[in-house]
Amino acid sequence: MNTKLIFIPLYLATLLAFGQGPMDPGFSMLENGDFESAEAFFDSYLEKEPKNKTALICYGRAVGLNGRPENASFLFESLLEEYPGDLEIQLNLYESLLWREDYEKAKGYYQALVKQNPNNFSALLGFANTLSNLKQFKDALYHINKAILLQPKNISARTSRKYIRLGLANQLATAKKFTEGILLLTEIFEDFPGDREVLLSLANLNIQAGALEEAKASYWKMATHTRDSIIALAGVALVEHLDEQDKAALQTAEQAKDMAAPFVGEPEYQQARERYLQALIWNGKYKEVQKQLDSLAVTGNTKNWVLALEATLGMYTGDFRKSQHVYDELLARDSLSFDGNLGMANALYAKGDFNKAYQAVYRTLEIFPNQKDAASFLEKLDRQFRPVVSQQAGYTFDNGNNTAFLQSNSLRIPVSTKLIGTLSYQYRSTENTLSGAEATSNLFAAGLEYQLLPGIALNANLGVNKSEFADASYSLPISGIKLQLKPYKLQNLELGYAREVQNFNADLIAREIVMNHYGLNYNLGTNINLGWFTQLMHTRQSDGNNRNLLFSSLYYTLMKKPALKIGVNYQYISFTEQLPQIYFSPESFQAYELFADSRGNLSSKLQYSLGVASGFQEVEDTDISPIFRADFTLKHSLSKRFDLGVYGKYSNIASAVASGFEFTELGINLRWALSKAPIFQTKP
Repeated sequence: MNTKLIFIPLYLATLLAFGQGPMDPGFSMLENGDFESAEAFFDSYLEKEPKNKTALICYGRAVGLNGRPENASFLFESLLEEYPGDLEIQLNLYESLLWREDYEKAKGYYQALVKQNPNNFSALLGFANTLSNLKQFKDALYHINKAILLQPKNISARTSRKYIRLGLANQLATAKKFTEGILLLTEIFEDFPGDREVLLSLANLNIQAGALEEAKASYWKMATHTRDSIIALAGVALVEHLDEQDKAALQTAEQAKDMAAPFVGEPEYQQARERYLQALIWNGKYKEVQKQLDSLAVTGNTKNWVLALEATLGMYTGDFRKSQHVYDELLARDSLSFDGNLGMANALYAKGDFNKAYQAVYRTLEIFPNQKDAASFLEKLDRQFRPVVSQQAGYTFDNGNNTAFLQSNSLRIPVSTKLIGTLSYQYRSTENTLSGAEATSNLFAAGLEYQLLPGIALNANLGVNKSEFADASYSLPISGIKLQLKPYKLQNLELGYAREVQNFNADLIAREIVMNHYGLNYNLGTNINLGWFTQLMHTRQSDGNNRNLLFSSLYYTLMKKPALKIGVNYQYISFTEQLPQIYFSPESFQAYELFADSRGNLSSKLQYSLGVASGFQEVEDTDISPIFRADFTLKHSLSKRFDLGVYGKYSNIASAVASGFEFTELGINLRWALSKAPIFQTKP
């Protein structure tokens, strides 16, 4: 609430009550906000008439509004002792409490005054403004409406009602009552058609409600002259970004920047340039942004909005440590900065420091209660650390007459941001419809995931595989350990060992083949949309055979929303012994393919992923043959805690299965979060 606007109504009412010609110059000084001159004028006037009540009241107002409200209150209290029950003195005394920001005390006085004088315009107006400062907007609106009924054309009262409605609309938005808030804002146009502040608030509320077209319309309505058009274009650019139209956002932001060129050093210029640099970041033009930020830093007076952009650039380019450092600097300057506090939470999260990320987002919500973006970030953190049950059921078949039914169940229980426990059970039933051979395998495992340091995690699991076939069975231990690292920005490295039992078909289960995998996965990202993934694996088998595998993928990101990648894959496999009658084990196998992968949202609750690849393969000295594979998933969020999905896979790549056949798999996935939030304490 703008305090100057609060005081004007009562001040004008006082002037109207007084009307003595010799003091007109002083009245004009008060009305024009020249309080220092008004104080001198009435001080001089009181030398001639020291008992003039009107002059004393005006002098008190001038003193209070000139930065000494406590002195004004003392003067009015003294006057009230001399003139007990004087309404004008009471009104000025209570208003002086507002200048002192002693709103609770003022509320008590105004409440009693309104009860005694229910039809006094100034009392109702003062009470409404007091309630507004206490953010009790509903009661404030009730009393300001009563005041306006008494003086329907009073512009000051209507101005107060405007700000009361703006405050109440903000409260409704915080409570996610967007429709009510939007309706309340539109009522302001009855008093102030096309009001700029209201249009900005309306646009913001529509953005929070997800009504992006309505937000855009509000921005366009305020574009009535150059300065407001700059702000409108900057707002529309933001809406385009939220609507995942980043190219349109950049075009609009560039218009705002060009229009703001004549206003260097003014707020419109800063806002336009800030939005333009943001739009460049959204469009991946990182070098241009860095160049402009460097030019701003040369001045030696890096403003907070420049720091915020530097930190944002670090987040988009994967330099999370740099972003954290910049946010530290921003918060040192302004500990209540929204960009600084929530930005710090995001940087800590991206770096893997989840405990501190929780602390940062809770601090943000303390400063900005129920703020939508901060609440959404907290919800994202909670989703990562709440206990989850996952289930999968699938059916596979291949052209070697093998069929299989598989089912898996897993429980993931985070007990802190560093330690997560897991339990899993997998069942697989296989049959060869030609030979009649059947077998089943049951896998039980328990595991731990522990974060050693931000960006360094160790995963380990231990279990047993129980397999049954014909009239025999066996049980063998299974295990795995994996170290996950982020050595540098945009890089991920994984080193691991896994012991498992071959269970693709009945024949292989019966042979009791144990595989010991030693592997390395490495992914390198860049800021030019290129990426490179490589997998190396050496497998030692209990039947004496060894396998070496190399898989390498070079990919390019064409789009981010929906995500679309294309690329080339290369795969090489070799076995020391060739046992084609038992399983696929060539001396040399190579595959080359082009692939495309897309994933995104079909609606707010329906997600998809689709991958296809095609190329050719060469097995030892045989002729080159074409290959094709495809996979898809559809996931529907039935609620915030329950997801249901379906999936399918097809491949005719020889390395896709141990027996060298093409195969198809279809299935369903269920995911159920057992609680809304983590089971451990996250709030410091």
